Amino acid sequence: MSDIRTLAGSDLRVRRYGTTGPLVVVLHGGPGAAGYMAPVARALSDVFRVVEPLQRRREHTPLSVARHVQDLQLVVDSVCGDDLPLLVGHSWGAMLALAYAAEHPEHLKALVLIGCGTFDPRARARLQATVSERAAGAIERRLGELARSIKDPDVRLCVTGRILESLYSCELLPHQDETVEYDARGQLDSWRDMLRLQRQGVYPATFSRIAAPVLMVHGDCDPHPGDMIRDTLAPVLPQLQYMELPRCGHYPWLERHGRDAFFRTLRDWLMMYAV
Repeated sequence: MSDIRTLAGSDLRVRRYGTTGPLVVVLHGGPGAAGYMAPVARALSDVFRVVEPLQRRREHTPLSVARHVQDLQLVVDSVCGDDLPLLVGHSWGAMLALAYAAEHPEHLKALVLIGCGTFDPRARARLQATVSERAAGAIERRLGELARSIKDPDVRLCVTGRILESLYSCELLPHQDETVEYDARGQLDSWRDMLRLQRQGVYPATFSRIAAPVLMVHGDCDPHPGDMIRDTLAPVLPQLQYMELPRCGHYPWLERHGRDAFFRTLRDWLMMYAV
């Protein structure tokens, strides 16, 4: 495991992997679940230099998408210099990668969106319906008990995430949760602001500013409806390429049937645009 370091002159924390090769920045999802992208970062570190930002916690001021974008720009400025990075984002991290690229389209080489989140009410309704259907019964009752049995919101978010992991997946390989910390308030702030920006028409409209190549990788068992999300993004991202992994859920690097194809696709795409 790479050590967590604080960037000079800021309170932002990152982990770095690998010493040679093109620069890749991996963005975790949640929001508010820092560190779980470590397996992806390690797997890429033999041929890439990988930076894994740990998105800031919510402290005194509510978090916003703009603040996350500003933080990511500080990371890019600090660790990249004149070397443009390749961005790899998962779930919320994929949405953040798009938001960043729309604001700083000249500051990256290419984007990879893994299990990207939703950008319209119809896709969110499909996501919620799928999760509800899969959770019916014992899991639904267990989730309902969490608010009464666990008072700490960060611990409750952790437990909720572990319960939902099976609902979001097809056939998971044995693994450990490598999340460094959970931030329930930060998750709520960030997601509320993302929804506000969608209601105002900012997203996905401003993604039309992005000129870099974009690859969307989605498991066919992921409750996030990949085809609907792709169709929402395609009008503003005509360069978007879409790959659906069979028998694979929301975390392709942990999936028995999707892992090898996922890493093969990810490596090939990143190397294609690394120069």
